[in-house]
Amino acid sequence: MSTYDLIIRNVQLVDPDSDETTTSDIAVTGGVVAAVGPDLVGEATEVVDAGGLLAFPGAVDVHQHWGIYNDLGDDTATESQASAQGGVTTGITYMRTGQYYLNASGPYREFFPKVLEKSEGRSHIDYGFHLAPMMKEHIDEIPALIEDFGVSSFKIFMFYGSHGLHGASADQSSFLMTPPDEKYDIAHFEFVMRGIQKARAARPDLADEISLSLHCETPEIMRAYTQMVEAEGELTGLEAYSASRPPHSEGLAVTIASYLAHETELPTINLLHLSSAKAMDAAMTMATAFPHIDFRREVTIGHLLTDYEQASVNGLGAKVNPPIRSRADVEALWEHVLAGHVSWVTSDHACCKEETKFGDDKDDVWSGKSGFGGTEYLLPGLVTEGTRRGLSYGAMARMVSTTPAERFGLGARKGRIAPGFDADIALVDPNVSYTVKAADSLSTQEYTPFEGMDMTAQVVTTYLRGQAVFADGKVVGEPTGAYLRRPLTAG
Repeated sequence: MSTYDLIIRNVQLVDPDSDETTTSDIAVTGGVVAAVGPDLVGEATEVVDAGGLLAFPGAVDVHQHWGIYNDLGDDTATESQASAQGGVTTGITYMRTGQYYLNASGPYREFFPKVLEKSEGRSHIDYGFHLAPMMKEHIDEIPALIEDFGVSSFKIFMFYGSHGLHGASADQSSFLMTPPDEKYDIAHFEFVMRGIQKARAARPDLADEISLSLHCETPEIMRAYTQMVEAEGELTGLEAYSASRPPHSEGLAVTIASYLAHETELPTINLLHLSSAKAMDAAMTMATAFPHIDFRREVTIGHLLTDYEQASVNGLGAKVNPPIRSRADVEALWEHVLAGHVSWVTSDHACCKEETKFGDDKDDVWSGKSGFGGTEYLLPGLVTEGTRRGLSYGAMARMVSTTPAERFGLGARKGRIAPGFDADIALVDPNVSYTVKAADSLSTQEYTPFEGMDMTAQVVTTYLRGQAVFADGKVVGEPTGAYLRRPLTAG
């Protein structure tokens, strides 16, 4: 008779390869799934009866921003708790040099060890980092970042050509802390792509798991429309902010990024947080124009759950880049989700406390900071709204776990509940009814754009490598999350 560390009995197993769930047991040994099936025979140190709850693979939230507004060590501790509350067991944070984050510049060989040091031993989930090559020196470092630090994914912020995080910025080099004789522009983006493709060519065994993500907004369009919207003064709040960064700015940036990928022969391109019908239409058009590019299309839970009219009821907390859009855009995104065009759903979690978020006039959208937290609503929100719209649990698992894990070098151990995979499991009750309240969140952010929203799904327990890290509404145990050198190898 087999002996296990843990058996979770009587779950409805969510399989990313199937639209149907199956009644199963899950056995765990040494933090790894040892067996899955109905009525498993064996003894275990701990046996849990899940009572028919859904068992999702732990969510892999590949778009977070720990440390952007708060100390990185503090954010690692608190926002990893919020992650576990949302069924997230692995998070990847976007990190760059310049203002915000560590407020420092220089080569990544000096910068990144400080990132690892500040986050070590503080996370309640497993975690990794994407890095943004902000200057020529960083492009030269790409092979070493892959080989020495296990960073296999990189980022470009296309809108930084004229804007900082929150609005127009006349002094790019000061904000980005880049050399005065260098520009963060389309030419730089091209050279980043060439640097990544050169690194991929040098490591064909890893090439499919080395990718570039792009924040697609066009600075010239944004600058002109911001001036126009402010001068006209007809729109206010979140609607004004959306108009100042219009959807066709996203579509144009997607087109530019896609042609550059074609020109540089870089096939692994991730189009981040597509927020509008026009952005998605551009992304689908580019996939047809350049079939040799393996485009992945990301949408955030925030852009799926709310629009600028609905979110405005809670003030300006939903200010984010790209902006929260119209209800028509929300519906268009869901059409693409249901059609299978969206590769993954993420949170874009950026904890921004009230004292940081809002200017002296809390109703002035132009002075507010961009970004908000949401990882704690990732699985609850997707299951709630996805179920209403007829999305299968298997499709949900693919979008929050399996596909992002595989794209970002985690697929050998994350994203599935199957023998040999890490026992990262989220037990979800899909038959509850409650109203979102910021006070119930484990994030240190005191507000949420989702305040007052009705949910019908809730994470009951989250397991990280077979150990419960969230249960009964609170985090349990010490932080045992580990930094993941990517690509991961099988356990």
